[in-house]
Amino acid sequence: MKKLFLSIYFVALCNLFVYAQTGWTAQTSGTTVGLYSVYFTNADTGYVISGVDGTILKTTNAGVNWTVQTSGTTNGLYSVYFTDANTGYAVGDFGTIIKTSNAGTEWTILTSGTTRPLHSVYFTDANTGYIVGNVGLILKTTNAGIDWTEQISGTTYFLKSVYFTDINTGYAIGEFGKINKTSNAGISWTELSSGTSYDLNSIFFTDANIGYAVGWVGVILKTNNAGNSWTTLSSGTTIYLHSVYFTDEDTGYAVGEVGTILKTSNAGNDWIAQTSGTTEGLYSVFFTDSNKGIAVGESGTILKTSDEAGVFIEEKLGLELLFTVYPNPSNNKITIPNNKTINEEILISILNINGEQVMCDQFQNQNLIEIDVSALTKGIYLLKIETKSGIEIKKLVIQ
Repeated sequence: MKKLFLSIYFVALCNLFVYAQTGWTAQTSGTTVGLYSVYFTNADTGYVISGVDGTILKTTNAGVNWTVQTSGTTNGLYSVYFTDANTGYAVGDFGTIIKTSNAGTEWTILTSGTTRPLHSVYFTDANTGYIVGNVGLILKTTNAGIDWTEQISGTTYFLKSVYFTDINTGYAIGEFGKINKTSNAGISWTELSSGTSYDLNSIFFTDANIGYAVGWVGVILKTNNAGNSWTTLSSGTTIYLHSVYFTDEDTGYAVGEVGTILKTSNAGNDWIAQTSGTTEGLYSVFFTDSNKGIAVGESGTILKTSDEAGVFIEEKLGLELLFTVYPNPSNNKITIPNNKTINEEILISILNINGEQVMCDQFQNQNLIEIDVSALTKGIYLLKIETKSGIEIKKLVIQ
C-alpha cells in the first residue's frame, strides 16, 4: 500500500488525504491441497507448506511463481519457520519435524520423540527453538534441532501457536482459550486468564507488552501488559480466524474461513473486512514489509497483496474549495472553473496513484481552464491545483 504524503497537508492547505488501498490477487500455486503456513526469509524468497501430503512450495520472486520442494515426508505439515536465509524447520502430523540447511533444496527428518501432531514452531535464535502440539505438548531444542526435550506445559489441552518476545519470554495458546506463558525460556509455564473459552489459533506480539490472539467465532484478544490481562476486541465477524500478523504497532491482519481477511490500522480498535476474491478458508498470513503480504489456505489458495486496488480519498471538511472539475470521470477533456474569481498564476499537475507527475501546465489569470486528457490511460489520477491561496487535490477518473 503506497502512501503519498503531501507536506502541504500538515500546514492545513490541502483538502484531501490520499493513499493507495491494499487489495489481494490470486497466485498460481500449482497445487490443490490445503496450505497451512507461509514464511518469507526476505522480500522475494518464501515457503508454503501443506497440511495434507508434506508438500512444500518455494518462491524466489515474491510469490509470482512457486516450485515444489522435496520434503522427504508425506505427513501433513502445519507450521514453517526459518532462522536465516538457509535454515528452516517445518512440523506436522505424527511428531514430524523436518529441517533444511540449504534454503529448501534438501530437507532432513529430525527425531522429535513423539507421535503427537505438532502445530507451531518458533525459534528465538539459531539454536533455540520451541514446538507446541496436542495434549499440551511443548518441545524445546538448544542445538538447532538435533535434540528435542519435552517441557512441562501445565496443560493437557491442544496447543496451536507459540510466540516469543525475547529469549526468555514466550506464549503458547490453544483450545478453550488457554494461554500459557514462560518467563524462563520454557523451564516452567504459567496459565494466564484469557477471558474466553473459545479455541485460540494464532498469537503475535508487536513488542514486549502488546500482543494479539485470534480464534474461533471471530474472537480477537489483545494484551497491553505482557499477557497479565486480555481484552476482547470487536472483529465484526463470527468467522473462525486462523492467523494474525502485524506489520507495525498499528497495522495488522487476521485471516480465516470463507476467504476472510480483516485489517486494523489503529492497533486493533477497528477491524475492516478486505476483499480477498475467494471463499476458500485462509490459514496463514505473512508480510515482508508494510505493503507486501501473502495469505494461503484451502485448495492451494495463495493470495498476494496488490497496490492496484484503487485510491481512497478522505476529504478534510471545513476548508474552502476554490475549484471544481467536470466531467469526472472523463475520457477527453476536463474543465476547471474557478468558484471565486482570483487573478493569479495557477499551476495544475496530474499525478498517477504512485505520486508520479504525468502532466503539468501553468495558467495566468484564467477563471475557466480546459485541459486535454485524452492521452492519459484509463485509471485513477490525482489532480493538483496550486495557487498563492493554497493547494487543492482532487480525484480524477479517466475512462
